[in-house]
Amino acid sequence: MRQDDAQWRDIVQWTVYALIQAEESGITSKNVDEMKSTSEDPVVRRLLGVDEAGSTGLGLANDWAHKVIKQVGNYGEVFERNLGMGSALKLPRGLNASYLDGGLIYAPPL
Repeated sequence: MRQDDAQWRDIVQWTVYALIQAEESGITSKNVDEMKSTSEDPVVRRLLGVDEAGSTGLGLANDWAHKVIKQVGNYGEVFERNLGMGSALKLPRGLNASYLDGGLIYAPPL
């Protein structure tokens, strides 16, 4: 990332956090629409743009994370496809797993 583009850095950083939070919340590219329309969890509702999550500070629409997750999946899906067992590398998650699964990955609150 360009060093002098703080807004882009923030968007990339919060996109990664959103993908991690999606995995923690059980949101996948396959169920993101259903979760958006049925979940009563305030974390999920903020993440998917049902309730405002401060996305205007990033210069994005409220549903930006929903769009990203729908296109690429949650952090686990991205990892598996590009580095994990679904890729040529076949790397185990190890410490790149969610803290809920013994790894070091977690997202700060939205």
